[in-house]
This record gives sequence, structure tokens and C-alpha cells, in this order.
Amino acid sequence: MNIRLPEHVKFILGRLEENGFEGYAVGGCVRDALLGRVPQDWDITTNAKPLQVKELFRRTIDTGLQHGTVTIMLDHTGYEVTTYRIDGEYEDGRHPKAVSFTGSLSDDLMRRDFTINAMAYNETEGLVDLFGGRADLEQGVIRCVGEPKERFTEDALRMMRAIRFSAQLGFSIEERTLAAIRELAPSIRRISAERIQTELIKTLVSAHPQTVRRFYETGLSSHFLPELDRMMETAQKNPHHCYSVGEHTLHSLDEVPPEKVLRLAMLLHDVAKPLCKTTDEAGIDHFHGHPAKGAEIAKQILRRLKLDNETITRVTQLIRWHDDNPPLTERNVRRAICRVGTAQYPDIFAVKRADILAQSDYQKEEKLQYVDDYEKVYRQILEKNQCLCIKDLAVDGSDLLAAGIPQGKAIGEKLHELLELVLEQPECNTREDLLTRITGPAKDGQPKQE
Repeated sequence: MNIRLPEHVKFILGRLEENGFEGYAVGGCVRDALLGRVPQDWDITTNAKPLQVKELFRRTIDTGLQHGTVTIMLDHTGYEVTTYRIDGEYEDGRHPKAVSFTGSLSDDLMRRDFTINAMAYNETEGLVDLFGGRADLEQGVIRCVGEPKERFTEDALRMMRAIRFSAQLGFSIEERTLAAIRELAPSIRRISAERIQTELIKTLVSAHPQTVRRFYETGLSSHFLPELDRMMETAQKNPHHCYSVGEHTLHSLDEVPPEKVLRLAMLLHDVAKPLCKTTDEAGIDHFHGHPAKGAEIAKQILRRLKLDNETITRVTQLIRWHDDNPPLTERNVRRAICRVGTAQYPDIFAVKRADILAQSDYQKEEKLQYVDDYEKVYRQILEKNQCLCIKDLAVDGSDLLAAGIPQGKAIGEKLHELLELVLEQPECNTREDLLTRITGPAKDGQPKQE
């Protein structure tokens, strides 16, 4: 099996071999190349020690000498070169206490997580596949190298990685590997929120986001996202729904583009339904107030997972307003845009459509038509360049100061008053008109105050 190596990688491997060392492309880049994908990064492993590597190349960065890693810079691109190593004891379920260098490629490959990530390649030896990684790629299987319990005990995050690779590649998880995840799921609590967040989001934005279900089925989510478990276990007896809250949520993930904000919004858009559920005399379930309550809960979850503030704001606003359905006049849609926030458009339409597409067929066509019409009115408003927020006003705070409005709270109040005016009467959003409303019409023979 021949893999086409980039010229820089060939150069690095050639320099190592010329000086009596071994060198191989290793891990994810080999996996992706065998799948016909373009690898994002090319990692290299060698029996040369870090200082020996540094001697062979002109520009290097000491990325992690204690772990054997040196980054070689070629034409402003970095390539990580790591010495063959054996990991010592894992005391915290995350990191080895120490690593020791080894001269054996097989020792190095043996410490890796999954067979599909434990292959190496160079043009001299060809593919080195000691654990059946190529066969697992062909069969579409995620399987641990060696004993699954040992791999997951070494680093508990590997359990989430198994599910993430399954989602990204559309692969199944081998039964012994899956059984070990179920058994060791509680150990995920030893992993930092930042690392959990990374794997969760990679799973969400994958080609198969419904694989998030595996977090629930294995018991992992009960330790980092118990709200998902509650959604999965909450039924919805209602004409608009044909799934439980959780199944509806998972189906909705497939209906939005693979973008972080949109997929997080769909994951959590009904997160408050288990808390807001009521059942009427006819046995119909209702979830009054779940969007607003859901935004509050989502904010807590996203903070717990250490998301950045911008993402938290965008996601929670989409959740808060995902059921907001204004009458479809320009006036009402202008007010809706102002209420929801211009930054949430046009994403709010993607969220609404995904929500509807994951519901029952009851009134589905009418609901989808409403969203199409809503978006059409929104586009018309944009084409007319109508004012939708304070920053769109034809005047700003400095204009109000110059017009004699005292600095402080009064400025903000007057700007909001003007915004209310132009939301009702968009034609009033001119500098002359707004300043006239602030200062009054100019007296005869007197210039208007500017």
C-alpha cells in the first residue's frame, strides 16, 4: 500500500534515514491517507532522541522535550517529530507519570489508543500495521489496541474519543471496547471540562451527530451531561411530536449544518422540557415556558463545559427564541429581530426548521411554510436597509450630546426612544428627522442645532 507523502515529510524522513535513524509518518495522518482523506497534520515518529533530531534540522521548536517531541519548521509549517516511547504509569487517568524512550517502533505503537491510529508508514518499509488497523478501517470498526480496560484506565478521555471517531467516520465500536466504556464510564469524571468539551463538540459537528446517543447508552453522559439523560427519558405525548424529548433532540441535530453554535443550540434547545412538563386532562403533554428556562439551563451547562462567552450568548439566545413566531408583517418582524438580536439571524431559521423536521407530520408543511415566509420578510427588511438596532440609527450618542442631551442615563434612554420610533416608522431613520425630534424644529431665521 503506497501513501503519497508531502515533500516536507519525505525530506524529514529522508534526513533521519541518511543519518542512521528510523522515521515514520504515524497515527491519524496514516489513517486519513488510507481513507483517501487529506490529513490535517503529519506526525512523525523516530528512534532518534530529541537532541539528535534538533541537530539534524536548522529550525526547531522545543515543543515537549520531556515527552520526546520536537517541532521542525519548514516554510513556516510545523511538523511534530516524537521519539519512540513507552508511557509510564497513569496516576490520574489522564497523563503518564513519566515516559521512557525506546528503540522499538512496536513498543511505541502498542501504547496508542485504537488500531486505526496505531499504524506507521514510510516509503522504505511501507505500511507497518501490527494490530490490524487497516482491516478495521476496511470493516469500519473502532477497536482498542490490546486490552480496552487498560487503554481506558490509562486515559479515560479515550472513551469519548472512541465515540467521537465513530461519529466522524461512521464506524461501529467493537463490542469489547464498548463493554469497557460502559464499565469504566464513571472515570470520565477525572477528565477536565475543557477536554470533555472538545470531544463533545467534535462529535456534534461530525457527519453523524446522532452518535451523541452513545454517550447516553454507555453511561458517560450521566457524569458530564446528565441533562441529556433526562431528555432521553422524557416522553412527549403531543400531536406535534413522535419521539421522546431526547430522540427529537438527536434527530434535530441531523437537520442543521455542522457548525458548533447550531449543533449546540439543537442539542440543548429542549433541555428544560423535563422540568416544564405538564399533562392535561386528555393526557396531552405540554411544556410551557421551556425556551426561556432552557436558555438559563443551557447557560449553566455551557459554562460548566468552559465554552467561550460569545458561543454561550449565541447558543442561549437561539434557544430562548426558537419558538418565537411573530405575525408576518414587516413591523412585527422588525420588532422580533430587535428582540432576538440581529446576530441570531439567519441562524434562527435553521434552528426552527431543524426543530420542525424532527417533529411529527402534524401541521409540518404549514410550520415549514411559516418559516419560509418569515425568512422572506426578513430578507425584504434587509434589502430596504431598515433600522433594527441602536447601532443602525442615523444618530449616535455623540450627536445627542451635541444636541444638548446630558451625558449618562439620558443618552441611552433617548436612543431607545428613537429606536422605538424607527421600528414603527423606518422612514424616520434620517439624521435630520431624528435630530429634529431631539431639538425641535428650527425657528425662522435660526439654523437647526447640529
